[in-house]
Amino acid sequence: MSGLSVKLLNKTLKNPVIAASGTFGFGYEFEKFFEPALLGGISLKALTPEKKTGNPLARIAETASGVLNSVGLQNPGVKNFKSDILPKIKNYDTLLIANIAGGSEEEYIEVIEELNGTEIDMFELNISCPNVAHGGLALGTSPELAGGITYKAKKAAKKPLIVKLSPNVGSISDIAVAVEDAGADAVSLVNTFLGMHIDIATKRPTLRNNTGGLSGPAIKPIALRMVNEVFRAVNIPIIGMGGIMTGEDVIEFMLCGAACCMVGTANLTDPYACLNIIAQVEEYCITNKIKNIGDIVGTLELY
Repeated sequence: MSGLSVKLLNKTLKNPVIAASGTFGFGYEFEKFFEPALLGGISLKALTPEKKTGNPLARIAETASGVLNSVGLQNPGVKNFKSDILPKIKNYDTLLIANIAGGSEEEYIEVIEELNGTEIDMFELNISCPNVAHGGLALGTSPELAGGITYKAKKAAKKPLIVKLSPNVGSISDIAVAVEDAGADAVSLVNTFLGMHIDIATKRPTLRNNTGGLSGPAIKPIALRMVNEVFRAVNIPIIGMGGIMTGEDVIEFMLCGAACCMVGTANLTDPYACLNIIAQVEEYCITNKIKNIGDIVGTLELY
């Protein structure tokens, strides 16, 4: 699969498929199905300074061509991750990305500093989380806030910094430019869209948190448009995501400008989804006589 290898910052990935944060756990949970080393990388489940139990049930609701989730960043906390989980995964022969979350700027920095000296390869700054210090406003919803936390995180980080962008904004390219200017090494997009599901029998939202993040095939057309917009606005690598279920989806995102892709919701429907997608991308390369999949990045021709 040499033709599938791609460059992401200072690393060479075996293929352009990374398991997205939140749907692949910490990787070891999938060992019963396949070797995690077969993936281009894994973006680990989000980590916060302290253990979080997440939101009350119900926190998952299926929708047409997608799923709403309001899990609430359930995780063991960064110190427990370092002592109990990292030893299980640190020798995986694949890219390990730590997804960093928090309720304030200080919490983001705390997690980064805890992981600086570990085997983690890169950080993914999840600025789509509610930010208590700013009245519940997500850090990723304005260029000023996004740039501010990116600058502080980059200053603290001793590893490459990816910033994960929220699509729940007026102009995602403005946010992308702001985080690039603040020092981000790469961006990943898009995170989930804010949505709601209603139980007409109870006349209440299905999710106990009322709203949740929409992912799955329903969001792919919007995600593709946003990736292409950002590609035309910044000079740093883009990791594309949003409704990827097949190898064809990966090709579409790469044509739009993504250097590689993250697969999320598909893992919830089929534990072998990432492997199937990699095989389909390889078949595309063989059929179209593409020697290096990276050659197609950003080659979309607009009318």
